Amino acid sequence: MSISSNNKRIDSVSRVIKASPQTIYKSFIDPEALVSWLPPKGMKGQIYEFDATNGGAYRMSLTYTDTKHAMPGKSSENTDIVKGRYLEFVPNERIVQLVEFESADPAYAGTMIMTWIFAEVSEGTEVTIVCENVPEGIRQDDHLLGMNASLENLALFTE
Repeated sequence: MSISSNNKRIDSVSRVIKASPQTIYKSFIDPEALVSWLPPKGMKGQIYEFDATNGGAYRMSLTYTDTKHAMPGKSSENTDIVKGRYLEFVPNERIVQLVEFESADPAYAGTMIMTWIFAEVSEGTEVTIVCENVPEGIRQDDHLLGMNASLENLALFTE
């Protein structure tokens, strides 16, 4: 789903995962776990900095494993470098972070707010991702596809 508010795009996806909110939350605060499931299919991740606390920061890269991918990277031809700051951790419920792509292209400039929400349901946990102020250079279809791929990876990792 995508909506616009004052020319600020908001993209959102959700999925029910057959795991507890506690299990899912733990997969976000362990850097080795995070880098194993977060990269969408066709990408691999590497973490350079990781402080999973309120106000803490992280820096990671997502690199295309197939050099013939359809979209160029934001930071270089095959790589997206992301830096972020954690605004809020509510254990087993929500993680809010500021996300910024390292790019010389102004289409990727700006800070996106990414919120991960974990709601317990009878089948497990509904995980919702809400991205506010999505940079215009990120194609909506590609963004939704990537977020859904991360949710699929998270389900495979935690179920």
